[in-house]
Parts: sequence; C-alpha cells; structure tokens
Amino acid sequence: MPTILNPYISFRDNAREALNFYQSVFGGDLRVSTFGEYQMAEDPAEAEKIMHGMLTTPNGLVLMGSDTPSSMEFSEGSAISISLSGEDETELRGYYDKLSDGGSVTVPMEKSPWGDVFGMCTDRYGVAWLVNANAGERAADAP
Repeated sequence: MPTILNPYISFRDNAREALNFYQSVFGGDLRVSTFGEYQMAEDPAEAEKIMHGMLTTPNGLVLMGSDTPSSMEFSEGSAISISLSGEDETELRGYYDKLSDGGSVTVPMEKSPWGDVFGMCTDRYGVAWLVNANAGERAADAP
C-alpha cells in the first residue's frame, strides 16, 4: 500500500455534526468511534464525543476528524486549507456549492487567470476549502 495523505480536522464538540455534513457533501462511508467506547473520556460528559471519525468516499477521498477534549487547547480551522481538484467540473462545483452553504464564499467558483475553474470558501465549521477544476493540459500548473 502506498503512503496516503489524509486531512484530519479537529473540532470542539461538533465533530459528529461536521462529519455527517461532509458525508452529505461527498457521500461515502462514515465510521466514528467515541471516547467512551475506548474508555478514553477523562470527563464523563465527553464520552459521546468523537475520538476518531473517518469518511471514505466511493471515488477515494478520505477525510478524518475528531473532537478536541475540553482539557486540550483548541484553535478553530484557521491554520489549514483543504484543496479539492480534478477534471470533473460539475462534480467539483457540486462540492463547492454544498461546502459554502451555511459558510462563506472567499472566491466565487469561476474561470481563473491560469485557465481552470477555481473557487475558495469557508464552510460552516470554519474550514477553508480550495476547489479547482483542471482545464486539461495546464492541470500540472494549478494549485
């Protein structure tokens, strides 16, 4: 098996909601484990919080996430952006539209100076997304 890079997003008390949202955007199989299932909850009130969640989509996307226990420092999503890119503009526009719903549009999804269709948004959970539909031969030059 090759090495795989998987984005892993930290949340504060809303990982289940966020991962269900991402499943509604991308489809696929979502598996979650709670702190309570593994007797890892320092605070009994956090037993049902997500210790580990993994969304695997039919086309091979993997997105992971978990709740950050209250005993740990947490800084919402500003230090990372997740990039989606590919050839299927219709599919990518669909993801962009769903991700930006309830969030904010940073750059509208439109033709870019490098020839691709590109957009940026921040979803309702504070996670920044870059979406790029490759225009063919220039795909290797795109962000």
